[in-house]
Amino acid sequence: MLTIFKGATPEALREIADEMRVRKTEKFILLFSMGSQFDHLIVQKLAKLGVFAVVADPASVTADDIKKAAPAGIIVSGGPASVYNEPPPFDSAIFDIGIPTLGICLGFQMWAKHVGAQVTPHEKREFGVHTLTLKGDDPLFTGIGKQTKVLETHGDSVEEGSALTNLGGTDNAPVAAGRKGNLWGVQFHPEVSDTEAGEKIYDNFCTICGITERFPAHGVAEQKIAELKQAVGGKKVLIALSGGSDSSVVAYLLKESGAKLKGVYIRGIDRPDDEAYVQKYFGSQDWIEVEIADATKEFLKVLKGKEGMKEKRLAMRSVYKDVLEEKIKEFGADFIAQGTLYTDVRESGHGHATGARVAEIKIHHNVKLGFSVPEIAPLETEVKDSARNIGRDIGVPEDLLVRHPFPGPGLIVRIEGEVTAETLKTARAVDGIYIEELRKSGLYNSVWQAGATLTRSEHTVSKGDDAGMGRVVALWAVWSVNGFTTRFAELPYDFLAKVSQRITNEVREVGAVVYRISDKPPATIEWG
Repeated sequence: MLTIFKGATPEALREIADEMRVRKTEKFILLFSMGSQFDHLIVQKLAKLGVFAVVADPASVTADDIKKAAPAGIIVSGGPASVYNEPPPFDSAIFDIGIPTLGICLGFQMWAKHVGAQVTPHEKREFGVHTLTLKGDDPLFTGIGKQTKVLETHGDSVEEGSALTNLGGTDNAPVAAGRKGNLWGVQFHPEVSDTEAGEKIYDNFCTICGITERFPAHGVAEQKIAELKQAVGGKKVLIALSGGSDSSVVAYLLKESGAKLKGVYIRGIDRPDDEAYVQKYFGSQDWIEVEIADATKEFLKVLKGKEGMKEKRLAMRSVYKDVLEEKIKEFGADFIAQGTLYTDVRESGHGHATGARVAEIKIHHNVKLGFSVPEIAPLETEVKDSARNIGRDIGVPEDLLVRHPFPGPGLIVRIEGEVTAETLKTARAVDGIYIEELRKSGLYNSVWQAGATLTRSEHTVSKGDDAGMGRVVALWAVWSVNGFTTRFAELPYDFLAKVSQRITNEVREVGAVVYRISDKPPATIEWG
């Protein structure tokens, strides 16, 4: 199967034709991946609508290639580049072919500049959810109300003028949607859940493209199991178990594939109850052997003297890999499996291998480690909630699936500055209290993820008749669907007051508690 369309070679065209036959369709959408963190969500949105999407490389595909491939429509995604001072690689003649084209954020700015509109950096940028007010009627917005919520994340904006028709605006982006003939553009991201009518916008665009036959994807779990049976059936697979949903889903997929499984849980920088979940749900199963590997000393050794989040992440990766390599040899494993998600891959600066620049948001512990045996990552095409749905299809216990995500680097990214035995102990105690109270209050399942960060800041402490200094703890919780975008959770003040009181009373090292109210974007979920 074709993964990236880099040119209209006979082989590439044949692979597209073969894939369309399998999908029982005669039309497809060509998606130019410009490096957005949300690119894969576009593919998922189209798949949900039953529309076949082929990812294209903007650095190599030309207008002549497009004419030969003859897609029904083109989508140009967002990305970190700027048409103002960093024009991305792209053959602008593609915009003149006449094929219906939808530009998303950067993609909109690209064709707008091509047709003569001004694109300029704005002092008032837009990050987060805003209200789009539509002007007039257009088939792209059929069935959508006059005002709707959209997720925007941009600094450059398209200026109003005669070069295009303004279809709608937001407070800081007068032209948040526009059209010029066969070219449509939106300054926001319809692929994320925060954009209320996002799926309808993609549905409308596919209708504009004349794609009337839809074949929604079904049986994702069955497809992954079939692929795993072919690849690893009956062979030895070592899997890194964390007690969270992702690695649990992979373990159950491998169970169905007939692999001989051994799970390794690495102790040292984990949260208070992770190990207990692994022991409870995997420790007594006859289809998987479980081993606990205590790497606390090794983690503390490589983290000594390191204060930056990136260098701590890199240091942690070395221990993580070494432990698993040792267990690979002991078990005689043929493969190593991880619960790596598409989110992890994309934020690490990887993903669709096109010529567009992809921003490295943070280095994940489970991406591009280069093990001595082949690696299996059946969820690297999924985001958090689609992975959970696969888990539900194959019988993963709900208690595992609804656990909040926890970063692979563990508590080291929830500790500002150097990680020591003392700061680990403090961070673990604070996390334990916070999550315990979220569960007791019935709030745990109402938020997508919550955590506590031990900051560098110190606060004057007055406890009893004594005074001194204590660390500041920052609590946070977010609402999300897939982790690509989040909104801060508006937890009740009485709940926060209770948690603050418990933490400052029970954890001697803490002097004050604050609550973070930033969304993603512009912030990320984890502190580092």
